[in-house]
Amino acid sequence: MTEFERFLDRVMADQEVLGLVLSGSHAREGTATSHSDHDLYAVVTPAASLAPRRDALLDVVVMTLDEFRAHALPGSGTEWNRYAFAYSQVLKDTPDGLIASLAAAKGRLAAEEAGVVAHEALGAFLNSAYRCLKNARDGNVMGTLLDGAETVPAYLTYVFALHGRVRPYNKYLEWELRRHPLGGPLWAADALLPLLAAALTLEADGAVRTLLNDLEPHARAAGHGEIYDSWGADLAFLRGR
Repeated sequence: MTEFERFLDRVMADQEVLGLVLSGSHAREGTATSHSDHDLYAVVTPAASLAPRRDALLDVVVMTLDEFRAHALPGSGTEWNRYAFAYSQVLKDTPDGLIASLAAAKGRLAAEEAGVVAHEALGAFLNSAYRCLKNARDGNVMGTLLDGAETVPAYLTYVFALHGRVRPYNKYLEWELRRHPLGGPLWAADALLPLLAAALTLEADGAVRTLLNDLEPHARAAGHGEIYDSWGADLAFLRGR
């Protein structure tokens, strides 16, 4: 029996552990390697004696139910950890399925939230694109590279929010695009990944303009055209026309 299996047996028998959620590479088919530990979130009662653990085999985060409710959601301070619950597996749950329900809500964006995230991310993408393109025009190589790199997370956050999805950790981006495609040729893995990679190189200006121009009709269709239009006369520069 492995260490993970022994731990699982103990938790399943512990009545003070309300739920157990498996995240990380072991929760996402085809991503685990020989170096992957088991990432686990244990939801417990205040009387529980289960201790957190972090080593080469197990990474166990222990939370009360109230802590788990808020974790990774807006305003929690742990929003950065939200993707941990996309495609997570609930190994132990309450009789009413509460833990699974909470985990599922963390792993996706509700419609209203997606709208807020998309609006902010598109503004950030266009701002980084503008700085990248100005730096490229002026021959500022370091500025071009750094601002080109900053366009990538904002772009991805926007595109995934358009689909009601949380932007994946970089480690899982290619897996996500291939296993759970966004739809349409623009965001197919073989089309998008090379452009994102080019945005990190001295070809950043061309890659960023392609991302920006290809995205515009989709942004307008989603009702975000005013964010493009807010750039006024600079929009022609952004487009490269």
